Amino acid sequence: MADIARLTELIEPEAQALGFELVRVRMMQSEAGDGGEALQIMAEDPATGQLVIEQCAALSRRVSEVIDQREEAGEVLIDGAYHLEVSSPGIDRPLTREKDFAQWAGHEARIVMVKGYVADAGAQRVYKGVLGGIDDGMVAIEDAKAGRAILPRDQIHTAKLVLTDALIAATKPIDTTGVEDILEDQEEKADN
Repeated sequence: MADIARLTELIEPEAQALGFELVRVRMMQSEAGDGGEALQIMAEDPATGQLVIEQCAALSRRVSEVIDQREEAGEVLIDGAYHLEVSSPGIDRPLTREKDFAQWAGHEARIVMVKGYVADAGAQRVYKGVLGGIDDGMVAIEDAKAGRAILPRDQIHTAKLVLTDALIAATKPIDTTGVEDILEDQEEKADN
């Protein structure tokens, strides 16, 4: 188990010190395929809505240092081995903050409510449709099946944008600076 609230408390100031906004901190299955866990940190540069490779690396170094310091002081933040993954939220980004629901209104989203959520007899657990924004903690979505639904944000398990042509058109271009260097390095390693 990991103390996500405590990790967020430690990570957020490090992200802010670099000029980034924290989007999400969570533990998940590692993408390394080793069956282990990963501490996933998503952050963005407010100017671009993304992080480039160098920014991910800078945040990763700072977070590693802070976690190491706390663990050396005897604080247990994460039980067992884990990988640290720092990334940009991407185009079909998760919606985790109130401002995300407001900023991306008008785009298609998929919202999954917490288990046991029941607002009324017609309530469903998964909603997919055009996001209508947020007002006083209530998220509006025009669901393809259920019609307009007003959902309490504190009852949302996960929410993310759906990749559509309209979303791609509305998203700032992803900075590919440094990609050529990475591809060349990979080609050289493959040749050796």
